[in-house]
Amino acid sequence: MAELTHFNEQGRARMVDVTEKAVTHRRAVAAGEIHMAPETLQNIKDGTLKKGDVLAVAQVAGIQAAKHNWELIPMCHPLPLTGIDITFALSDSPCMVEIQAAVTCTGVTGVEMEALTAVSVAALTIYDMCKAVQKDMRIENIRLLSKSGGKSGDYQIKE
Repeated sequence: MAELTHFNEQGRARMVDVTEKAVTHRRAVAAGEIHMAPETLQNIKDGTLKKGDVLAVAQVAGIQAAKHNWELIPMCHPLPLTGIDITFALSDSPCMVEIQAAVTCTGVTGVEMEALTAVSVAALTIYDMCKAVQKDMRIENIRLLSKSGGKSGDYQIKE
């Protein structure tokens, strides 16, 4: 287990100094799910919710979240992201929307948090847009699927 790097000699929080790290191409893919009733999913498919096109709004929200991740997570660095792609898969059994975010940059630190934040905010946006018809939706299983680039190398989830 690697040691935690976000603490200084006094045990206080710090943003890690990445000045000496090598610039590499970095990519991270995260996923998550929002489970709902069949009627709610049908409303999303039909575009009949009063707030508008749920997936279009959630896609923009996820992109914005990745771009602003450094403002939300205190020890994250601002990054010049070079690509963000949010995709949705609708499933009738189990009844859910699966969200996937792929984020890329060329830089000195990874984009895992940006991908995870994009998925989280996209799921929260779906919840917000559908809560008038269903309040007991469940956001679940937010996880990092893969990452590449940087000193620590590549990672692929073992599912």
